[in-house]
Amino acid sequence: MNGWQHVDIRSMQSSMRDYSDRAACHPEASCSGCPHQCPHLYLTRPGARLGHRIQRDISHRRKRHARSSTAVAKQACASTGAAASYKLAQISAPSTLPFDPRTMIAIGAVIVILMALKKVFDTPSRTYDPQNPNVGDEYDSWTEDGILEYYWGEHIHLGYYTEAERAQGYKKKDFKQAKLDFVDEMLRWSGAAAPARILDVGCGIGGTSRHLAATFPGARVQGITLSPAQVKRAAALAEKRGLSNVSFQVMNALEMDFEDNTFDLVWACESGEHMPDKAKYVQEMTRVLKPGGHIVIATWCQREGTPGRPLTAKDKAALQFLYDEWAHPYFVSVQEYGRLLEGTGKLESVEVDDWTPQTLPTWRHSNWVGVWDPWPVIFKLNPFVWYKVMREIVTLERMHRAFDSGLMEYGMAKAVKKAAAPQAAQERSALSTAA
Repeated sequence: MNGWQHVDIRSMQSSMRDYSDRAACHPEASCSGCPHQCPHLYLTRPGARLGHRIQRDISHRRKRHARSSTAVAKQACASTGAAASYKLAQISAPSTLPFDPRTMIAIGAVIVILMALKKVFDTPSRTYDPQNPNVGDEYDSWTEDGILEYYWGEHIHLGYYTEAERAQGYKKKDFKQAKLDFVDEMLRWSGAAAPARILDVGCGIGGTSRHLAATFPGARVQGITLSPAQVKRAAALAEKRGLSNVSFQVMNALEMDFEDNTFDLVWACESGEHMPDKAKYVQEMTRVLKPGGHIVIATWCQREGTPGRPLTAKDKAALQFLYDEWAHPYFVSVQEYGRLLEGTGKLESVEVDDWTPQTLPTWRHSNWVGVWDPWPVIFKLNPFVWYKVMREIVTLERMHRAFDSGLMEYGMAKAVKKAAAPQAAQERSALSTAA
């Protein structure tokens, strides 16, 4: 190695500066044997080449160190960022992660409360009892608390909405006016021109009876209901309006006290739903109707089960709730009402129709009326009333869904009583003469 391994770097750097100065004076010289062929470096001793290599190695090592430091710095930054993100996640985890114990307890409590409420509202509260019918009691309760009359007015039945009114939005129509319109449309559809005696079967608080009495001032209108409270309220409202051609009494529609062939028009609006014997209901109304008189029925119906479209278990469960929540024994189809009318053998011109589209908006319109004006219920300051109203809201929505889905239909039925046979009339005349 000729002793070059002991060369002092500091002395070599000093020598290189000296040679650099000399090279500046001799720019035409070049370093002999230098692998880089450095121009302008005038070297005259072999040690200069070693010094040049040492200087080059130092420069290369500095560059490698710089690159290594940059990589380490980047890695450190990445590690620092990850650590910061982890710490931030740890700080925010208790308030956002779904498995936080406090959050889970709160969610569980809400679920339990909702399930309990659903069970309460899914359990009917006014099941019809055939041994002890409670329809009159329920209507007494509704009449006495005044809430139903406040929102529905004097007419406790569905309203009538024309196609144009439905197109522009049912909420634009006055809710109580829709009920008056229904009475007028039902009267028009019945075909009764100028009845002298009218029977309103299931008259409620007498809204329809009073409307018919005002429409036909020369007629005598009789309303019947199972509810004593309704009779009292109906009479008070008639007196307030100064109507003397209308009266009300408590009477069972299946066992009426009236004579045969008494009325020119028998009117039954939403009373058949409560009748435990639909056939007897139709027969009794036919009995008191005069020959040539009109009978008209408006009633909630369930769709008719057919071999091609039978009622499913889900359908039957939905219907059973509607039976039991508002004291209904059962519903029948509008087609069945047509068959019952024809089955009397005393009626002709039997016709049925489905008015579901015209009446459907009533269910939700009723709930919206309560939303717009909840104060009568709130100011009752009675938790039982609040609970009862909540049940009614839920049931109204269930009714809407049942009618909207086609499970139920709003049935209309009408007929005319056949004229008495001439021979039968002669026999009655002969019997009365002999007596």
